[in-house]
Amino acid sequence: MRSPRLPLLAVAAVLLGLTACGSSDSDGDDASGSDSGSGAGGENPGGDSGAFPLTIEHALGETTLESKPERVATVNWANHEVPLALGVVPVGMAAANFGDDDDDGVLPWVSERLEELDAETPVLFDETDGIDFEAVADTQPDVILAAYSGLTEQDYETLSEIAPVVAYPDAPWATPWREIVRVNSQAIGMADEGEEMITDIEGQIEATVADYPQLEGKSAMFMTHVDPNDVSQVGFYTTHDTRTLFFEDLGMTTPESIATASEGTDQFALTRSAEQIDLFDDVDIITGYGDETGELLQTLENDPLLSRIPAVERGSVFLLPGSTPLATAANPTPLSISWVLEDYVAALAEAAEHVE
Repeated sequence: MRSPRLPLLAVAAVLLGLTACGSSDSDGDDASGSDSGSGAGGENPGGDSGAFPLTIEHALGETTLESKPERVATVNWANHEVPLALGVVPVGMAAANFGDDDDDGVLPWVSERLEELDAETPVLFDETDGIDFEAVADTQPDVILAAYSGLTEQDYETLSEIAPVVAYPDAPWATPWREIVRVNSQAIGMADEGEEMITDIEGQIEATVADYPQLEGKSAMFMTHVDPNDVSQVGFYTTHDTRTLFFEDLGMTTPESIATASEGTDQFALTRSAEQIDLFDDVDIITGYGDETGELLQTLENDPLLSRIPAVERGSVFLLPGSTPLATAANPTPLSISWVLEDYVAALAEAAEHVE
């Protein structure tokens, strides 16, 4: 695997001058600029991206922040990556429960960012059985970021008794990485810096993809976890899921079969019987979650039905290795994109070589 260190530092370089502390010491309060972007629903009477009071509309209501938060907590997946990228160390964040290769509750790209900021690991919330409301309350936050999350109405109401909560703009677990940045950066008074971060990541993506022209226009499907002992069902992520949406960033397309199946549902994943494998005839490349031994891929190739899927038959399949950080980072988040980009794109490009 190529070192992810340099791309991650490139993100940090754009944000030079932001300091590492429990609250932001940046001059975000004085930054004039544009609207916070679509999806956030931000209402900013002063027209200043760092001006408060600030009201943010989201799927669970609207949240008003009277002043710039000093103590930032985050729940659920990836939200902590935005303040960290912007130089703000949360007082508490969710512990990683997938892809944590050293069992310290922190994913490698987050560990690297904390090291760059010379910061200690924040309080980690164990969300194995749901949000630990007491642990969140103990951190005494001024705001709770949850732009990418699965908060229920009850979760939201309970958390709101602790501090103002900024929930997802549209639907649970469906916030694209750009909106994760926009919503969370706006909530901490750093919307302009968030837009700079988006521009920098987009530049990294463009530069990386340019080295792999074979990806251009290829259609791709992202399979869900498959049980090697039961391949009677084929699961896939719909166009509402961030893993599928990320293919567009890489110059790829969504197969008509997946787009059609995604219509009329708000589910981020669907299944089809293996007897309906003709549905996937228009898929150029298949990726998804496999295992480090390659057993699942062999199962697909040996199964009398699934082996007839054109992508499987010609070998244009790349299955991510188990629950490794690489597999985790395929679900794009603000810091993981830079960490995984070169390896992920190269692997997809190798699969594309088998497409006629």
